[in-house]
Amino acid sequence: MATVATVAVAGSVVAGCSSTTGTGPTYQVQAASASGVGTVLVDGKGYTLYLFEPDHQSTPTCTGPCAAAWSPLLLPSGVTATRAGRGVTASLLGTVRRSDGGLQVTYNRWPLYRWVGDDRPGIATGEGLNNFGGLWYVVSPRGRAVTS
Repeated sequence: MATVATVAVAGSVVAGCSSTTGTGPTYQVQAASASGVGTVLVDGKGYTLYLFEPDHQSTPTCTGPCAAAWSPLLLPSGVTATRAGRGVTASLLGTVRRSDGGLQVTYNRWPLYRWVGDDRPGIATGEGLNNFGGLWYVVSPRGRAVTS
């Protein structure tokens, strides 16, 4: 019985260490293809990342109800730096302190967000939306807004 349990646990650990796109920690930033917009930044689970024009490459302005719809890409407690995945420039990654104290991941100084309408990896339904007082765009691996 103990051998079966050990094998099951070992199998779970190995499965959790896969390096395929979409299986890193959520705060990892990588490049991947999203339908209709090409190669853009995604989080470690493969969900498309967005910038909010009113942020002006500085302080996050999406808070409260905005942050409920556009969740900021945050570092977990105790983590001080994000991870650069495939296709991104590590030197463009950073963080900014939010008004609630959290550390939000940035790319080329743009605070990064996920859109609640993206219910699976590989889509970008928030691209070009005018929502919560500004425009939202997916982010290119060069750190610029991809406008459709």
